Amino acid sequence: MQAAADAPTTIDDYIASFPPAVQVLLQTVRVTIQKAAPEATEAIKYRLPTFVLQGNLVHFGAFSHHVGLYPGAAGVARFRSELAGYVTSKGAIQFPFDRRLPVGLIRKIVRSRRAEALAKSTTNRKGRAARTRKT
Repeated sequence: MQAAADAPTTIDDYIASFPPAVQVLLQTVRVTIQKAAPEATEAIKYRLPTFVLQGNLVHFGAFSHHVGLYPGAAGVARFRSELAGYVTSKGAIQFPFDRRLPVGLIRKIVRSRRAEALAKSTTNRKGRAARTRKT
């Protein structure tokens, strides 16, 4: 595990720390997320590249043999049938390095998470429409 001083502070730093072939995969995931959720901002959270929109939208990262995508439990559950060929857990998906990256599926997952985040911003905790404050 990296020391805190060695931890990346930007997604560019994170991606640059991997071999070129893995960098290509990570950059592909990054661009796919950017296009699917253009309002989201980039951050590093939990030492992983993260896109934020009304909270954490999705995390991603590279490991020994796969790229991980972390859309949360609802993001995995909603696409369970399309993810049947991949290793998944409650909130994580593993895309192995030796298989083609499913860009279309990643796009669908992120768009779904984006819709959830935007819907959350228009309702309050009790499920009522949020009021616009007049100044």
